[in-house]
Amino acid sequence: MASDARALYAAHPESVTASGTKTLGLAWIAYGVYRLAVTVWLIAFTTTATLMFGSLLSRVPDPFTIMTVFHVLYSATIVWSGISAVLGIVVGLALLGSRSPARILVVAAALLALPELPFGVMLGVYTMTRVAPRD
Repeated sequence: MASDARALYAAHPESVTASGTKTLGLAWIAYGVYRLAVTVWLIAFTTTATLMFGSLLSRVPDPFTIMTVFHVLYSATIVWSGISAVLGIVVGLALLGSRSPARILVVAAALLALPELPFGVMLGVYTMTRVAPRD
């Protein structure tokens, strides 16, 4: 049994060949939609977040530098969330389809999902264990 799995993995190392990926595909689509909603939420409340953070900077020596760092980090969070959403939906659709997605795409989506507590950690770790080759 293990030799069959090794042979299948050796023949197609770039694709995810695990069986039962329909549920995993649905989970990735749900996660992608969730991350897309978070991205829209972050964009919609950019002004509010800026005002709230800026009100904390009234007594610091250099508030402009700190506010610039805030904008950079907030923008990076929006971009990370958007990329994670798109990758999650693409991986989910690929897992639901008849073709196996590229392994690098699944690993990238899983790694981007890991910092998101708790669902990203659960989905990312589970996906990584499904994608990892068995000895």
